[in-house]
Amino acid sequence: MKTRLVFGFTLLSFLLPTLIGAEEKGFEDDPVAQSIVMPGDAVDLESLIWVKRPVIVFADSPNDPRFIQQMEFIEERLADLEERDVIVLTDTARGEDTALRLKLRPRGFMMVMIGKDGTVYLRKPLPWDVREISRVIDKMPMRQQEVRDRRGDS
Repeated sequence: MKTRLVFGFTLLSFLLPTLIGAEEKGFEDDPVAQSIVMPGDAVDLESLIWVKRPVIVFADSPNDPRFIQQMEFIEERLADLEERDVIVLTDTARGEDTALRLKLRPRGFMMVMIGKDGTVYLRKPLPWDVREISRVIDKMPMRQQEVRDRRGDS
């Protein structure tokens, strides 16, 4: 119990500057961002199958420069991610056995892209721009079918 309490205060001390910075940018007021970017423990991956494409961003700390850069890339192009049914999950709980960490086994910073079918399509140890992420998604057969369906093609 004492360990969890200490961890909670430590995590809060790391997240508080991030939350304050997010508030200054208006990120909290952005309904698109709130529907796309969530903490990893807020959603069960199984519930996303055939509904969303999870992009999971792992780091050992929310202060990791790679984590910060990845989140900046994501914030710059939220509309592109929303168009592709992406949900971004974040996990910066180093040393904790969260469901995402147990399933995907990250080492330090890692970005993982999972398809709507639940298949892991991409693992990257460095931040990726949303354009690069979008290109990978656009090559997936299910995404190509979604585009055809929206256009009315058969």
